[in-house]
Amino acid sequence: MGNGTQGPKRVVVTGTGVVSPLGNDVESTWSGMLEGKSGGATVSAFEATDDFACRIACEVKGFDPLDYMDKREVRRHDRVSQFAVAASAQALKSAGLEGVPEGTNPERFGVIFGSGIGGISTFEEQHRKLIEQGPNRVSPFFIPMFIPDISAGLISIRWNLQGPNYATVSACASSAHAIGDAMRHIRHGDADIMIAGGAEATVTPMTFAGFSSMKAMSTRNDDPAGASRPFSIDRDGFVMGEGGGALILESLEHAEARGAEILGEIVGYGLSADAHHITAPPPGGYGAQSAMRMAMKYAKVGPGDVDYVNAHGTSTMADAIETEAIKQVLGDRAYEIVVGSTKSMTGHLLGAAGALEAIASLMVCRTGKIPPTINFSEADPECDLEYAHHGVIERPVGLALTNSFGFGGHNVCLAIRGWD
Repeated sequence: MGNGTQGPKRVVVTGTGVVSPLGNDVESTWSGMLEGKSGGATVSAFEATDDFACRIACEVKGFDPLDYMDKREVRRHDRVSQFAVAASAQALKSAGLEGVPEGTNPERFGVIFGSGIGGISTFEEQHRKLIEQGPNRVSPFFIPMFIPDISAGLISIRWNLQGPNYATVSACASSAHAIGDAMRHIRHGDADIMIAGGAEATVTPMTFAGFSSMKAMSTRNDDPAGASRPFSIDRDGFVMGEGGGALILESLEHAEARGAEILGEIVGYGLSADAHHITAPPPGGYGAQSAMRMAMKYAKVGPGDVDYVNAHGTSTMADAIETEAIKQVLGDRAYEIVVGSTKSMTGHLLGAAGALEAIASLMVCRTGKIPPTINFSEADPECDLEYAHHGVIERPVGLALTNSFGFGGHNVCLAIRGWD
């Protein structure tokens, strides 16, 4: 892997696309974040009876897949892939593209798109058919609708993108891994342009039952909009979200050659493993520390260069461990910056969280506006940084870090700069 005698390429962002609980495009999602809007509500996707400990979610609202595909495709694509195609279509349009740019070899345009779980609603539906009607009633499209890699495949097929193509599956770090891997492919000469991101659509009975049995989800069912409260002392679990996010990454040379507007730059990628526990981070968050330090080393920056951290901040007890990790990595600088959690508004998009939060971090760098971390009630002594609990904070942000951590001990940190 490499690009001859040339040095590593700079990797810039030229397009973004989002489907989220706050809106079905980047503009409405970002506006919702700045307004401190909550996407939380009582579950509508299925009948969440009193048997379910958690009956709340941050669902995507008003999304019409027919805006992006025909009826036949809608029937053959799980909701997760519908989100993936929609976010990718938006990102391409944002980048001024309809597909492979003129003069670019399709083999130099790739896709890496992550999902932690894949087409779980299809799995549940087809499993019911197997049990109730027998094996001959299971759809021939079951497997390609369910497997987590199919979104990456569908995106490449739709736009004839023949370069590096695969899915990253690392739970809640999936789409952050996708962005980091895509950046590396461009940086080292394997591709000139990539679609990177992730999607998740897990507001289903089986998913809710599983996470509830783990006691990982909030049971603040009487206050759906206020249930996701990262870093607040009375946080009691995460709130499920759904949606997708996509970024167009290009080498700086490729973007400049086609006259693209540059939105920002991916300058660092850190990844590590806790090697500790299937779901819980270790005390002190040494795995998270390692990922942050690696991202900063990759970006050739020190603590004094970091202006904002978009925290994983799930509204669980792990928020305190992440806070400690940030303090260990940044030292006194941790008390001078803002550490925010947009999950307070969007909920936790699992495998799509990293992509959505990378786009949010990019917007912070572009605008100098840091969204609030909403639903704060009382300070946790172990969470003693500035979390923007009281509204938008406006200040220049030259460099942002965004953290994503997944069950299994997967840790990712991306370092993002705005573009001047």
